[in-house]
Amino acid sequence: MYTCAKSRAGAGAVWAALLVLSASPVCSRGDEPPPLSPPGSFFAPGPFVHRDGATLYRAICQGCHMPDARGAQGAGMYPALAANPKLASPSYPVLTVLNGRRGMPSLGVYLSDEQVAEVVNFVRTHFDNHYADAVAAGDVAKLRKPQGGTP
Repeated sequence: MYTCAKSRAGAGAVWAALLVLSASPVCSRGDEPPPLSPPGSFFAPGPFVHRDGATLYRAICQGCHMPDARGAQGAGMYPALAANPKLASPSYPVLTVLNGRRGMPSLGVYLSDEQVAEVVNFVRTHFDNHYADAVAAGDVAKLRKPQGGTP
């Protein structure tokens, strides 16, 4: 028979396991700053602190597009960025990051021109994408909507 005492003991074991895991290096990356600077969040805009494309991808993009950039389907449709011919035009991913597209949110208020260029260049040169024409921060500034501002 299942009793409340067994239930509480089981819950205690779960909490203890979560506490151990939260303190372990597997669950945290002590070498990286948190993805958002205070008070930044998707609800209260603030800039992301990361500067390089790989870290920005991990902090922002991989949650939907997956670590291997192959996309996902389930509660929504998250397109693959890997081997994506739409990335041949540098302005396509820049405008997508700045303004959003379909279900993807606009990230222009969270990222500087330099950060947009970094993450776009990272995706365009990784994940079986081989587009060598790099995007510069000045290119992003020209495509940014005037009302979008920069962090």
